Amino acid sequence: MTGQALGTKAHMDDSAAIRINVGGFKKHLQSDTLSRFPDTRLARLLHCQSKESILELCDDYDDIEKEFYFDRNPALFPYVLNFYNTGRLHFMAELCIFSFSQEIEYWGINEFFIDSCCSSTYQDKKMDQKKVDWEDRSDEGSTTSSFDELLEFYSDATKFDKQLLGSTRRRFWLILENPGYSVASRIISTFSILVVLSSITTMCMNSMIEFSLFDSEGQPKEDPHFETVEYFGIAWFTLELAVRFVVAPDLLHFFEHPLNLIDLVSILPFYLTLLINLVAESSPALANLGRVAQVLRLMRIFRILKLARHSTGLRSLGETLRNSCKEVGLLLLYLAVGVSFFSVVAYTVEKEDSEDLSTIPACWWWATVSMTTVGYGDVVPLSVAGKLTASACILAGILVVVLPITLIFNKFSLFYKKQKQLEIAMRGCDFDEGIKQVPSVNLRNYYAHKVKSLMASLSNMSRSSPSEHSLNESIH
Repeated sequence: MTGQALGTKAHMDDSAAIRINVGGFKKHLQSDTLSRFPDTRLARLLHCQSKESILELCDDYDDIEKEFYFDRNPALFPYVLNFYNTGRLHFMAELCIFSFSQEIEYWGINEFFIDSCCSSTYQDKKMDQKKVDWEDRSDEGSTTSSFDELLEFYSDATKFDKQLLGSTRRRFWLILENPGYSVASRIISTFSILVVLSSITTMCMNSMIEFSLFDSEGQPKEDPHFETVEYFGIAWFTLELAVRFVVAPDLLHFFEHPLNLIDLVSILPFYLTLLINLVAESSPALANLGRVAQVLRLMRIFRILKLARHSTGLRSLGETLRNSCKEVGLLLLYLAVGVSFFSVVAYTVEKEDSEDLSTIPACWWWATVSMTTVGYGDVVPLSVAGKLTASACILAGILVVVLPITLIFNKFSLFYKKQKQLEIAMRGCDFDEGIKQVPSVNLRNYYAHKVKSLMASLSNMSRSSPSEHSLNESIH
């Protein structure tokens, strides 16, 4: 049969009927019924001029029987037929919302045709499904990432098998890298936290006039007790870093880990300060280097970041910020737009009433403090128009800050859950008899979302509700 002849037969008049086979469910449909909805898939079949164009809309076409075959779910097709007969879609509460949405999209039926009696149920289930899908994607990302990191952890542990004193070094490595691995690791972790807090406390107390000491010339000098705590802390931090480096599975990539870099930065200012003081004492011309030493002493505050090694929350916060560049950029963009807008408005209405808001750059500071809801109160509008502008600026700031913060919080929850799963898996590791196999990981959440829609479709095919029976009877 030629393409032209086929086209002539395929292009049927309004009184002709076409034969449809949907997964074994056969039905004769009148062309005038289908042509009422010209944008749907079945109606477009009426205008096909060749077999190639027909096969673009259906899965197969029988030239002899003039039958169009569709490899679709026959249990859902009665809803499509009911739509052609009544012009409205009806949705049963027991149906899978995912399968139903895909089915009507395939047949080219817009969801706006859903009747008012079923519309609210459909929209509610669709919103619930979107929430479940987001949670599944979060679980998938958390499980996948945790499993990858666990494999990397085991890969590092296997490197000790071919190294000198590998078993002993691995035991020390596990104790130092996993605070909850054993009793010894918990003791070392707790002691390290106390040393960090003591170091930060002495640095803060040293800045207070009540704890300051002066020499005979009235110059400030170090308190011996504070110096003792500082030297002990530096000795402990140095010993901890040195041991970590010695027992590390890969020395070449040791400082690529962010926590190891933090350990290095926390002790580096102390040794640089000693070096600068020695150089300044030996060469009076370099006496100004003493100011550099004072700046380096302030860098001791970075020691507080060492707590991230012992805190799941701090590590999750770091991962969140590292993976939230777009959200943080969006937040800064919103703030920049708001600050620019309200600073110009404040300048316009306040330039004659307030000297503090007489320039636009001065208004930038006021707008920034107001939009972030800090409100120092050092610069305030005086006129009624200025106060109204300030109220709008504060309300806009609340909205601007809240929107991106929600996205960032969701990511924080995801990374926190991932870190907790990883810690639990690592604490269950046992290397006393060597590494025989990678530990089993529960991948139920990892695969569940992949088979959910398939299981829902199979469930719909295997059962037929009373509502579906009545629908089938009305169609036949």
